Amino acid sequence: MGTNERLIAVIGATRQQGGAVVRALQAGKQFEVRALSRNPDKHHELADKVVKADLKRPGTLRAAFDGAHGVFLVTNFWEEGTDELKQASAAIRAAKDAGVKHFIWSTLPDVEAISGGKFHVPHFTGKAKVDRIVKEAGFAHHTFVIAPFYYQNLVGSLAPQKQADGSVGWALPLDPNPRCIHMGDINELGNIVAGAFAHPDEAGHGEYLPLVGDFMSFSEIVDTLNRQGHKFSFKQVPKEVYASLFPEATEVAETFSYFQAHTYLGSDSHDEIALANKIAGRQPGKFSTWVRLNFPAQPP
Repeated sequence: MGTNERLIAVIGATRQQGGAVVRALQAGKQFEVRALSRNPDKHHELADKVVKADLKRPGTLRAAFDGAHGVFLVTNFWEEGTDELKQASAAIRAAKDAGVKHFIWSTLPDVEAISGGKFHVPHFTGKAKVDRIVKEAGFAHHTFVIAPFYYQNLVGSLAPQKQADGSVGWALPLDPNPRCIHMGDINELGNIVAGAFAHPDEAGHGEYLPLVGDFMSFSEIVDTLNRQGHKFSFKQVPKEVYASLFPEATEVAETFSYFQAHTYLGSDSHDEIALANKIAGRQPGKFSTWVRLNFPAQPP
């Protein structure tokens, strides 16, 4: 197909996942990219075209998808006022009405199903509940990608903090020794998405494609950082103590409990990870490599 027939519309293009998708699609030069933004005038250089669209205003979506061969959708659970099921459902309907052929949804494991209801992690399970709607929409091709625990979390929402004993590090409701965290550089998610759009015969029939650069325990995370010259500490704290620390702490604590019991992906995902890497055309970067480039130790 010519370029005009291979237009991809990207929701969330100004954020980490969507931005990674835009960059990977542009680098591959196989697709024309239409970035969707609530404020296109502020981001006019983001992609080939930047179009106004807002998941909270479903009426803006149909026109934004018109003429698109593919759509990449991610929703932001943590944004105030977000109803992921409502937003995703509206986007799926609009994409179907616009004649989109390939729909890629950024999902997460269904914690309630995996744990038999023991753990309640809405920011995972809420995305998983959208999967069925994507499957039943009747797109010619559909794909699920799974973002990992971002390496970037460790310089963002889970950056090391000054502790009561004077050290700098983490106090978390997690046994640091079991290997249970599937991790990755979120900037590499775009390679999987671009590869799936390019190879719908291999990855367009409901495949789940997780980005996993490393699979680690929190002890291994701390050790990797400390080998680079840091002196970070780790202390395991009771779940109920952690849950009282900040507004989202209860869900974060529950998430760590789920990791410890079932791992981030919740099951043996070796085959899915291998397919994701094949579709991406490369092995994702290891945590140690990312640390050297993005988490330099401070000089004494």
